[in-house]
Amino acid sequence: MATISAALSVSFLPPAARRAVSTATSSSPRVKRAARFRCCAQPPSPEQQETPAPLPSPPELPSSLWGVSTSAWTAGVAGLGLLETGYLSYLKLTGSEAFCPVAGGGCGDVLDSDYSVVFGIPLPLVGMVTYGVVTALSLQENGEELLPGLDDLDIRLTLLLLATSLATASAYFLFILNTKFVGTSCLYCLSSAFISFTLFFIRLKDIGLARIQKFVGLQLAVAVIVALALTNSYSSATTQLKGTGDFVLEPYKTEVTSESTPFAISLARHLHSIGAKMYGAFWCTHCNDQKQLFGREAMEILDYVECFPNGAGKGKKMANECVATGLEGFPTWVINGKLLSGDQELSVLAEESGFVSESPEQS
Repeated sequence: MATISAALSVSFLPPAARRAVSTATSSSPRVKRAARFRCCAQPPSPEQQETPAPLPSPPELPSSLWGVSTSAWTAGVAGLGLLETGYLSYLKLTGSEAFCPVAGGGCGDVLDSDYSVVFGIPLPLVGMVTYGVVTALSLQENGEELLPGLDDLDIRLTLLLLATSLATASAYFLFILNTKFVGTSCLYCLSSAFISFTLFFIRLKDIGLARIQKFVGLQLAVAVIVALALTNSYSSATTQLKGTGDFVLEPYKTEVTSESTPFAISLARHLHSIGAKMYGAFWCTHCNDQKQLFGREAMEILDYVECFPNGAGKGKKMANECVATGLEGFPTWVINGKLLSGDQELSVLAEESGFVSESPEQS
């Protein structure tokens, strides 16, 4: 209404007045629409310009080995390790006898020794848990939602470090097997080492040689920690008879039934003359094998030290002379201040002691 009234009032003004009002109205800000349009048509300032979003990078293709993804390989190999360590854990926890398919046995000797326990925890149980974690992570990497909250990089790095730990421990145990259990065959030990090293190489293939350099330092740190932990745990470990902490084994004398050869008799005399000694235990099968190799007559000449003269088991201690010598297993030879662990061939003992045969027939 106000607009209509204003228009009517203007229409009744004189012509000169109407032109003045029209000029004033056209100069008001409300009608300057063209100017506003021209302002909006100007190019935007640099602050107002939007940076285009980068295009997403294509997803990284999963690594494979012989047409099968490394995650599937890892799950399968770790599953084998889980089965093996699960069986050994059952034997260890129940005290059952291990089935050893290799003639001569030795699997039970290793499983029942102090080296089968790490900081009071059965070693097969530790392996079973580790293989179980590796299996779960590899299945997660393969697409199964088992462990939420882990991205692909976390899983791959964790699997690499776990495989490094397993390979380091296996290498350490192989060293123990060859130094503390000389002449003992342990198929489970060898198969576990094969599984561990296979996992390690699969995870190296997954990371790739181009990127593995970024994690070498971390891998070395993990390997050193594992080796130091095992060394600390085994600092006081010894190879003992099965169940020696549960019962007492009374000493008994093993009979040497083989006949000595002239070479064995001459070697025994030489070893006696230089003060060489053989340290053993009455229950040690390898000690008995060494005695049979020398023969009855030669063993009467040799200096043999029985390390458990009062029996073995609960409340029984090793002879002081054996403790002072620092034995790591039975039998052990001390020749010219050098320790030789395990039963030895006569030729090796002759070479270590500097024995020269008196006649070509004996050599």
